[in-house]
Amino acid sequence: MIYLKSESEIDKMREAAQLVSRTLAEVAKILEPGVETGRLDRVAEDFIKKHGATPAFKGYGGKRNPFPASLCISVNEEVVHGIPGKRVLKDGDVVSIDCGVELNGYFGDHAYTFVAGETDDETMRLLKTTLESLYLGIEQATHGNKTGDIGAAVQTHCETSGFGVVRDLVGHGIGKRMHEDPSVPNYGRPGKGERLRTGMALAIEPMITAGTWKVRTLNDGWTIVTADGSTAAHFEHDIVIREGKAEILSTFDYIAEITKNEKLLTSYG
Repeated sequence: MIYLKSESEIDKMREAAQLVSRTLAEVAKILEPGVETGRLDRVAEDFIKKHGATPAFKGYGGKRNPFPASLCISVNEEVVHGIPGKRVLKDGDVVSIDCGVELNGYFGDHAYTFVAGETDDETMRLLKTTLESLYLGIEQATHGNKTGDIGAAVQTHCETSGFGVVRDLVGHGIGKRMHEDPSVPNYGRPGKGERLRTGMALAIEPMITAGTWKVRTLNDGWTIVTADGSTAAHFEHDIVIREGKAEILSTFDYIAEITKNEKLLTSYG
């Protein structure tokens, strides 16, 4: 069931999304070769709690196999849901960080892919293309369009550039729950799928690979990796459907202030 948000609810969602944005920037301050992923997670959790919110990912999934951390930190061939721990980042590692918070009863959930140190031009092209596809998808997220318009924009841009578009993982609605209807695939056909309406809140999140689109899950039950071991990138924004142009609730501006990485765009268009 799709739940349309009121303006007062959107205000609360914006606050939650902005806290995620600021949390990712706090992590960016210390993300470098030699740092343990567990340290990044502790910094994020402390920052979230300090600002009166709850880490949305920690404990997610129920009693059987709850996610044990506040961040998903996925390195190189890990697409999403990587578990932080004692892994030490190396120069050139591609590090996707996904963060979620619950603040005043509403959720924020978005992601950014960093590089620890320096990497090669082809890897940067993967990250840049993935980020561009996020904004191209958002351009299609307007009242009266369909979810297929979003997916087609992402898919066309990435596949034309020679990259794989993960099929098994999709974006989603967001609001009082972290995952709500509708599903928002990163592939599809224009004019197909769920009709978008003003007040719908979505998390749009291209997950793109340097090789195959196929993925598999590791024995921890969480970490999803590319089937061929190729590098993956993941960017995500929270948005609200409006007439004419979507409103982006989250931002990468805080990250841009910290990283000052001119090689990688933090906006598009």
